Order: sequence, then structure tokens, then C-alpha cells
Amino acid sequence: VFPSYDDPLLEESGMVIASESDNGDETERKRYDRFRDRIMFPIRSVQGEVIGFGGRVLAQGEPKYLNSPETPVFIKGRELYGLYEARTAMRQRGFALVVEGYMDVVALAQSGYANVVATLGTACTAEHVQKLFRFTDSVVFSFDGDAAGRRAAGRALEASLPHASDTRSVRFLFLPAEHDPDSFVRERGAEAFERCIEQATPLSRQLIDEARSGCDLSQAEGKARFVAMARPLWTALPDGSLQRQLLREIASMGGLEAAELAELWRGQPGGFRSGRPIDQTAKGAAASRPSLDGLPRGMGSPGKLRRAAARRAPSSPADQALRMLLLHSAWWEQLSQDDHELLHGLAAPHGTVFSWLERQLADHGAMSWAELKQAQTAADPPLPDAAEVPVAALQDDMQFADLRRVLDRMWIERLSLRQTELIARAATDASALHEWREVTRQRDALLKSMTGLAQDQPLYP
Repeated sequence: VFPSYDDPLLEESGMVIASESDNGDETERKRYDRFRDRIMFPIRSVQGEVIGFGGRVLAQGEPKYLNSPETPVFIKGRELYGLYEARTAMRQRGFALVVEGYMDVVALAQSGYANVVATLGTACTAEHVQKLFRFTDSVVFSFDGDAAGRRAAGRALEASLPHASDTRSVRFLFLPAEHDPDSFVRERGAEAFERCIEQATPLSRQLIDEARSGCDLSQAEGKARFVAMARPLWTALPDGSLQRQLLREIASMGGLEAAELAELWRGQPGGFRSGRPIDQTAKGAAASRPSLDGLPRGMGSPGKLRRAAARRAPSSPADQALRMLLLHSAWWEQLSQDDHELLHGLAAPHGTVFSWLERQLADHGAMSWAELKQAQTAADPPLPDAAEVPVAALQDDMQFADLRRVLDRMWIERLSLRQTELIARAATDASALHEWREVTRQRDALLKSMTGLAQDQPLYP
């Protein structure tokens, strides 16, 4: 059943545009179809729900592409066109291909590339990258070879760096300036495009190229500028083998020893210690997330499992949520997209295991704990120890409401931390107080909805 044209929901969702005109003694309110004379592209959430629309003009007109305005369920910086349809193909092909337009997705799908997604008229964000890594460990960004494409690649590089662990791959494909993926495939064919993918630039090389742009490395001043430009990019990488290898390469290109460069950066504001960058944002986020200290390692025999469960019950809401979802994986589909983002955003190893769980459910549907345990042993790369959890510590008569209560506790903690951050900002940022009021309203509503949980009670049992 479709809503009538004057249904207020159409206006709220941006499908129609309302305007008022003065018609003598009366004010006339008119509604216009936002997407008139356009081909429509439904935009789905990762759960398959239609949350917005895109439209492309049929003839002449501007803008060529038009998206629904943002709503509480549709935020462009978080959504990717075609992700719901591409999830399985990403697993089969081993990588996700990110392009810039709907027609690129359609054209490549017609040529056999079902693992393609597109951003929604915005630059690639860290949330886009994080969402892609929930379904694959390899991402290829495809850009036009012109100046705009190079700028877009720079933004995608910055968004990818915090997620570029040693087990993940990010590459950058640049087409000739006169082509986009749609025109390239139509003119040169899928095989030529496949060769372009194989030759795509790895993230490490793209980082170096981005930093050395405009730097004359034949001069000391150019080397110094290159080192300065490379530092914020290198610092955004997570600690690991890739980051340390790049430190040596940057030092060599800058005419320094790796130890000299490390010492130089340590002595500057925003430096690092022990080869690991100090990221205050990540530091604060990590402090807000439950710890895994003391989590039992290894499943072993049923007897060992029972002894481990007896020694340690679930110690944090993140532990509890993971155990519940491993035991009742069908509950995953009952959670909202915001809940999914909350769980994926947890620090490793929890976030890593939730991403693995979603991949399994996308490929195979709801799975029993025995099936998940078997899949875990074959995971490549191996999963963190958080996947080997003592689900026997949970009662068999759990209900979905128990999981909902655990997640609400996690949301309350996150909102409480946000309140503290906003109060600190309010002295210099007037908008922080407005946001603080909204965050407080959300937190209070959650507290009231949780039976028996008063505001002065601890959040954890």
C-alpha cells in the first residue's frame, strides 16, 4: 500500500518538496516530486531495508544525480549503494570494489562484477571503510584519473589508514582521465578492467605518493617537507608490521635512519611511543570499551569449557553480547543498524569477531553454536581469542530481551561518556550544549526503559 501524495511521511523522507505561496487571503501549500523525470535507484541498508533513493536525470538537467536528503535512518556518510546486494560476491571474489556512481555499479554488475558498491555523492569516510571490512579483508577503490579523482583518492586514503591492519588490503585503481568505470568497461571490456584491478596501487605506495606530492627529494628542504607530510598519514596507521616497514621507507627517502626519524617524531607534539602513534580519539574510545583481560583462552574439551565458565562468568556487556549472539545467531537480524554499528565499533578483539559473525550469517543464514565453532576453527586469518568464548556460562532460557538489556547498558555507557566530552567542550563551543541536551535526553529515555535500573545504580551487574 503506497502512501497518498499528501502523506506527511513523503515530505519527511524527502520524496516530495513542500513549498508555500501567498495566494491572496490564503497561503497555498504545494508539493512537488523531488525525483520527477529521473530513473530511481533504491538505496538499501545492509539489512536490505529501503532507506533512501537516488535518481538520475533522463535527459538534460542538473544535478545529474540526486539523493534523498538525510533522515534518521539514512546518513550518506555511513551507507554504500549496492552493499546489500554485493555482500556474497565480495566473499566469493575476495574483495570489494568501490566506485563513485550508481551507473558504474550497474555497468560493472552487467560485466560480471557483482562485488561493487558506490559512495552516495560524498567522499569516502572511515565509517564506509569500516563497514566494508565487515564483509571482506580486501578493498579496491576505483577513481577517475583526473585531478578530482586524485583528490577523492586522497580522502579515501585518509579514511582507510586507521583500518589498514596487517591482515587487510587496500588498493587504489586509477583509470585514464577520459574514462570512468562505466565507459571503460563498455569501450575496452571486462578483461582490460580486470588487468587494471590486478595492477592497482597498494595503500603503502599510495601513502608515499600522497606525501611526496610537490616535494623535490633531491634537495634537503624537499626531503624535510616529505617527512613532515608523511607523518600524519603514517601516524594514522595501526601499530603493526606495515607501519614499521613504512617508517623505514619514509626515513630512507627523507635521508634519515629509522631510529633518527623515530626519535624526531617522538620529540614532537602528537608523537608516538614504542613505535605506536598516540591517537587521543582512539585512546578515549578504547578506554570506553569493555576490557577482555582474563578471558579464557581456547575451547578444549567440554570439561575444560565448563571449568573455564565456572572460573569466569561474562565480565562485561561486550562479553555477554558476544556469547548471546554466538548461541542465538538469529538474533543478529533483529538488531537495528545502529546496534550493529555499536558492536562493530568495539575495540579488537570484540569488533573483529562481530564482523566475522556477520559475514558468516550473510553467507549461511542463522547458524548453531556448533556450526559457528566449526567455522571459527577454519577462519583465515585466525580469529582472536574472543571467538573462543565459554557460551556454557549462559543460561539456556535466555530471551532476546536479555540481549536488548545488555545492549542498552552499552548505549548508556557510550552516551554517558559523550556527555562528559560535551560538557568539557561547552566552554568554548556553544553548539556542544545543545548536543549535550539531546544526548542527555536519549540516555534518560534508555534508563527509564530499563525496568529496575535507577539512575544511581551501576551500569554493570
